Amino acid sequence: MVTSKNLYGVILAGGAGTRFWPLSREMSPKQLLRVFGAESLIWQTIKRLLPLIPQEQVYVVANNKLVEEIRTHLITEKEPFKNVGYLVEPHARNTAPAIGLAAVHLLNINPDAVMAVLPSDHLLGNPDEFLSVLTSAEELASAGYLVTLGLKPSRPETGFGYIKLGARLQGHGETYPSYAVERFVEKPDRETAELYVRAGDYFWNSGMFVFKASTVLDEIERLMPELYSLLMRFKELSLNEWNSEKTKELFCEAESTSIDYGVMEKSDKVAVVPVELDWVDVGSLTAIGDFLKKDERGNAIAGNVIDIDSEDSIVFGENRLVATLGLKDTVVIDTHDATLVCSKDRAQDVRKVVDVLKARNAEEYLVHRTMYRPWGCYTLLERGPGFKIKVIEVKPGERLSLQMHHHRSEHWVVIAGTATVTRGGEVFNVHVNESTFIPPSTMHRLENPGMIPLKIIEVQNGEYLEEDDIMRTEDDYARQ
Repeated sequence: MVTSKNLYGVILAGGAGTRFWPLSREMSPKQLLRVFGAESLIWQTIKRLLPLIPQEQVYVVANNKLVEEIRTHLITEKEPFKNVGYLVEPHARNTAPAIGLAAVHLLNINPDAVMAVLPSDHLLGNPDEFLSVLTSAEELASAGYLVTLGLKPSRPETGFGYIKLGARLQGHGETYPSYAVERFVEKPDRETAELYVRAGDYFWNSGMFVFKASTVLDEIERLMPELYSLLMRFKELSLNEWNSEKTKELFCEAESTSIDYGVMEKSDKVAVVPVELDWVDVGSLTAIGDFLKKDERGNAIAGNVIDIDSEDSIVFGENRLVATLGLKDTVVIDTHDATLVCSKDRAQDVRKVVDVLKARNAEEYLVHRTMYRPWGCYTLLERGPGFKIKVIEVKPGERLSLQMHHHRSEHWVVIAGTATVTRGGEVFNVHVNESTFIPPSTMHRLENPGMIPLKIIEVQNGEYLEEDDIMRTEDDYARQ
């Protein structure tokens, strides 16, 4: 397949994935999870685009909290995406401002830029068909349409919005006919959804769009003039200036509005390409049941699980043994530091648990106990007033940044492998069952020179032990 000169992938990746807790956390949302295959959802999203769109023309859009986490995640994969671009939303303000920012940037670099706007958390089983659809949609977008992909419904789904087809657009789309949109409809009740499926001219609203950057900005100017005025102020700024304190305050003025409500449902330039794709929206934990193979009782089970006599349930465990007995229509998710048990019909309400955790300022809504980095990972074992204990694992040949902490000291004990330690002006090796001490305000670095993973126990002491107390002076991965 020939790559496209003017087509750009714009991947919206700023969502927190609260309906996927406890597997997802605010700093490790569902698009970074490896639950649905060996690679993460966002990795799969980027990979399926590359036969059509060069890596240099793919942009990830996320808020300032998540961009660095996503970038770190993508370069730790076995096929790193080092040339993907990142567009930082100063604050999360829904999809209309995010797409507007991307359009402003692309228009600055290519006046003919066409945007394929895609979620970062969908599954597709037929990527070649999907790329053919995008090629057809690009032609339609180049003619001035705002194109949305409508998915043929496979069931009467109440969790999606629908698009009703209007008149067919003549002269566009031989392989994939296109239509005007008669109307967008909100998520229906069960009876209405069944009517839509029987009617045959209602399609799921996929949340995937293709349009020229200039066209969508023209429609934002016409339909959302206040947002357009704000976006034009960003047009004169460099990407580095987008994340300054001044622009953060400015972006907070943007109304938090979806592109569907702000533009697509009101524009007279919208076209829909109806398609039938092997597509799964990973909207809630019940999607795990759609992905995993079910047993004879309809259970989807993964991990260290013993189940007896349950039916139509989802049981997902990580390391600990999970035993279930006689469940029906139940979801059980067990992680290192949290366990969720709910009925299937309440899976959409998991975000309410996250709201409570946020109100309590509980760490379990924010991060996992194990966090992955380009050099390896670390796992939090214990924390209390003035101390934190971690296991740090460094991959062979990798090293952490040269860094300093103002508010904490660190004591390292090697339990596997050999560590090369930089401490101030010293460089020395530490072997198994040996230890070293890093005082506060001392430049230091940890490196694995060996052929096996390096593991250390790190004991932190200090008045402030959060991860943002890091001043890096050198970093192999160009992190801030």
